Amino acid sequence: MSITIGVVMDPIDHIKPWKDSTFAMLLEAQRRDWAVMYMEPGDLYVRDGRTWAIARPLTVTDRLENWFDLGEPRNLDLADLEMVLMRQDPPFNNEYIYTTYLLEKAEREGVLVVNRPGSVRDCNEKLFATEFPQCCAPTLVTSRADLLRQFVREFGDTVMKPLDGMGGSNIFRVQNESPNISVVIEVLTHQGKTPIMVQRYIPEITQGDKRILMINGEPVPYALARIPREGELRGNLAAGGTGEGRELSERDRWICEQVGPTLRRKGLYFVGLDVIGDYLTEINVTSPTCIRELDKIYGINIAGQLFDQLLELKATA
Repeated sequence: MSITIGVVMDPIDHIKPWKDSTFAMLLEAQRRDWAVMYMEPGDLYVRDGRTWAIARPLTVTDRLENWFDLGEPRNLDLADLEMVLMRQDPPFNNEYIYTTYLLEKAEREGVLVVNRPGSVRDCNEKLFATEFPQCCAPTLVTSRADLLRQFVREFGDTVMKPLDGMGGSNIFRVQNESPNISVVIEVLTHQGKTPIMVQRYIPEITQGDKRILMINGEPVPYALARIPREGELRGNLAAGGTGEGRELSERDRWICEQVGPTLRRKGLYFVGLDVIGDYLTEINVTSPTCIRELDKIYGINIAGQLFDQLLELKATA
C-alpha cells in the first residue's frame, strides 16, 4: 500500500540528527518506502474551510552532515495524507495553539494526526501529571506567594518550575533556608500573575530522571535514565545530563498502567513519561524524545513499533 505522511516540525536544518526522535521516525517511514511531506508550522493555512500546506517532499539520510534533501514546494491538501506527525517543540504559545486548530480541521477530514491536536492543546505537560495524584510526589500549582512559601515550609526541600518550560529550563531547587526564595517566586510567577508548579524534592534524581516512552498507552520496556552531571539538579540531556538505559521497574510499570488508558482515550499515541524514583513528574505530549538513544542501547526500533500501532488504528477506524 502506498502511504504518504506529513510531518510538521521545527526547521530540519536545526536538529541534531544523531539524537532527534522525529528524525528516527522519518528514517523509519523512508525505510518502509513511504513518501514524506515536510512542513513547518508557518506553512499551514486554511482555504475555504480546509487545511492546506505549502509542503515539500523530504528524503533523509542517517549521517551527521547533509542529512536531508527537500524537493520543490507545492500546495498540499492535508486530507490527501494518510497521517500527519505533529512534532513541533514547545514553547506552547499562541502559534502552537493555532497549529493545533489547523491540524484539528484536517483530523475531521479523516487524517490521523499524531498526537491528537485537541489533546495536545488540553494536556499541559506539567499539569497533566496532576491527573494522576496517586503517582506523584506532593505537588502544588499556584501563583500565590503565600501558598508557595507554605509548601516550602511544609516539605523543607522543593523544586519550582514554570508550566511551559522544556529541556529543564528555569527549574529551581528551593529550601526553607534559601535566601533567594522571594526572587525565585517573583520571577517564576511574573510577580504573582502566572501559576507555577512546586513539588517535594525527590533525592533519587541523582540516580536519573527516567524517560519512559508510551506507544498507544503501552510502555516501551526500557527507559532512558538521564543522570545529572555533578552539582546539577536537572537530568535533561539538553542541560548536560548523560543517558543510561534501564529496564522498567515494577513501580514504573504500575505508573504506566495508571496513565495508559487515559492516553489511549485521548489519542495521545506517542508520549514520554518522566519518572524520578517512584514518582511521575511530567507527561510529555508535544515532541517526546529519546528514541535514538534507546534504539542504540537495546537494538530496538521504537519508531517501527509506533508506525505498526498507527497502521492498526487506521485499519480499525
